[in-house]
Amino acid sequence: MAQSETVKTQSSGGLGVLGVLTIIFIVLKLTGNIDWSWLWVLSPIWLPFAVILSAGVLIFLFVLIYVGINRIFNSGSSSR
Repeated sequence: MAQSETVKTQSSGGLGVLGVLTIIFIVLKLTGNIDWSWLWVLSPIWLPFAVILSAGVLIFLFVLIYVGINRIFNSGSSSR
């Protein structure tokens, strides 16, 4: 007779830090307490994606440069 395993899942179901910060910025903008552009008011939403995208582009460029340098040095040493 096999014992059944109970799998417990847990979900936060709430707002994260960036969600709360976005709501605070929106309230401050709508009440006139800050005079920021809507781009910066909504930045907690898009800024993490921009940071991840920038990091991905940088990693891609570093890999591209590394592979290019290796090809240059390896092609020069094999012809000798």
